[in-house]
Amino acid sequence: MAEIIQRDGTWAFDGTTVRITPGLHRSVPLFRQTYGEITVPLEAVSGVVFEPERKRGRLRLRLREGCDPLLQATGGRLPDSADPYRLIVDVDRSGVAEYVAEEIRRALLLEQVPKEPAKAYLLSGPPVPVSVRSSDGTVSFDGTHVRIDWSDTSDRVKRATGPRIIAIGDLVQVEWLPNSGYEDGFMRFVTRETAFSKLPPEKDPYALDLWGSARRDLLTALVATAVTARLPHPSTRAIDYVDRPRIGPAPSPPSDDHDVLLRRLRELGELHRDGVLTDEEFALTKAAVLRRF
Repeated sequence: MAEIIQRDGTWAFDGTTVRITPGLHRSVPLFRQTYGEITVPLEAVSGVVFEPERKRGRLRLRLREGCDPLLQATGGRLPDSADPYRLIVDVDRSGVAEYVAEEIRRALLLEQVPKEPAKAYLLSGPPVPVSVRSSDGTVSFDGTHVRIDWSDTSDRVKRATGPRIIAIGDLVQVEWLPNSGYEDGFMRFVTRETAFSKLPPEKDPYALDLWGSARRDLLTALVATAVTARLPHPSTRAIDYVDRPRIGPAPSPPSDDHDVLLRRLRELGELHRDGVLTDEEFALTKAAVLRRF
């Protein structure tokens, strides 16, 4: 067993898996603490490197492309501090870090782990159900449906359409960009019907506009990862969104009250007549409500 314990977290390698446990210190980002322990099979690893510095170093684990739904969902856009495959190492533990890295490299050589992209996810992602409250609303995923409940500060276009419920079988992919604190981020659920929509995140009823606490909004990556893990692997994903056959369970029957939906249609009509909604925005949000009758 090769193991290194730091304030930032613990890495333990038993010859077949790298077990990564986040530290509990307040300096460890909320995202890593919430994501929890990650078990990385050796076959998912492409390499490991220790980067020594004057006061402290960094141990970095590199994974094969396409093996981890977290990396697929976030597309390398996680801040360094929130990256679970990076460990800050105190200078007096550099020797231990080098030893752990060398043990992993030796095992990769002995097992002849391929370096080409994986054809299936080798890590499972976060468990479901998972729910996160963001600046634009609360997004939940139970393994079969995504649900978005808009907050009071969401754009009235979104609030007029009511909660958004999307079946996993209707989804093509999840697009995610973190809120940096200087620029807004977003999480968009792309379906066959909305694949070519150009609505901005603040008005798109299939997207969360991330503009509040960057620390809190970063947790939306949990939902993005959980959904991504249950979509077809990128190596098998159809290119044509419109013609892709439905996968997974069919959507649940709409549960909204008929009168509530009629009222929402009237509200949308008023917003359109007042010039608040463009023709495209009105058509999209109206269609979203009509699908729930």
